[in-house]
Amino acid sequence: MNKILVTGGAGYIGSHTCVELLNAGYEVTVLDNLCNSGRESLRRVQRITNKALDFVQGDIRDRADVVDVLRRSAATAVIHFAGLKAVGESVVNPLAYYDNNVVGTIRLLEAMAECGIKSLVFSSSATVYGEPQKLPLAEDHPLSATNPYGRSKLVIEHILRDLFRSDPSWCFGILRYFNPVGAHASGLIGEDPQGTPNNLLPFLAQVAVGKRDFLNVWGNDYATRDGTGVRDYVHVVDLALGHLAALRKLQTARQCFSVNLGTGTGYSVLDMVHAFERSSGKPVPIRIGPRRAGDVAACYADSSLAHALLGWQAQRDLEAMCVDAWRWQAMNPNGYQEIR
Repeated sequence: MNKILVTGGAGYIGSHTCVELLNAGYEVTVLDNLCNSGRESLRRVQRITNKALDFVQGDIRDRADVVDVLRRSAATAVIHFAGLKAVGESVVNPLAYYDNNVVGTIRLLEAMAECGIKSLVFSSSATVYGEPQKLPLAEDHPLSATNPYGRSKLVIEHILRDLFRSDPSWCFGILRYFNPVGAHASGLIGEDPQGTPNNLLPFLAQVAVGKRDFLNVWGNDYATRDGTGVRDYVHVVDLALGHLAALRKLQTARQCFSVNLGTGTGYSVLDMVHAFERSSGKPVPIRIGPRRAGDVAACYADSSLAHALLGWQAQRDLEAMCVDAWRWQAMNPNGYQEIR
């Protein structure tokens, strides 16, 4: 498994995973349609690692193209990031999410089957747990979803488990992320949201760097220690290393497993604001607004299974998350500054 195809590898988590793959001696081919990313991230991946990767612009929904890329790359396994990921957008345009995420994954799996490649690490999400019934969230928590994005991830998980039951020569590592944050310590790659950020930390960073006037805090009357929502934030480099651990696990046996990737610690919105102010030395003005529909009070992981099964656990603390996110934002105030 030393030749890997990474779908969606130009994106935030994908680009960081490419760095770790290259540093670990893997040969990497990236397939990405660049609908919400750009090639500059991959140029910087190569600059960080001083190693080359192959890039193919294409869409996982084009089965023939995927077959061609798999054969030309001689890939022995796939890490699958490609897909749309904005919860709010999924509510407005659900068909796009089912088409990109679900149909795209089916076409990818068909192409892999045609090429005899049956090892895949899948980028899933903690949204597959829906409204938390108990905390911390462990893998045996009932599965559900409250929006089309989460449902698309859940449908794909069911597809992978069904495929494994039908043909145990497949092997799947399903990784349920909590809240990815931070950036590579070089400051060369990081999260580059298009338009208004959907996630807290890039919004914080844009306020601190002066691109936005204040941070909206949606609700301060939750049953949490300071009234604001609590989430499990995990450093993107730790997440990337989780993919390597999953890839190595799939080399040991044909299996299908699902694991959480989180820190197990919940931080409130105000915790994050104060930590980011300390790390950046910049004030982050806030404005309290009403709760958003569908937001839960608290959500954080039990990641003990990932430690037991993969030998993985998050290493980077809240300070590192904020310091690295600020370094990326300060060095790249306009992101990758690329015409997309």
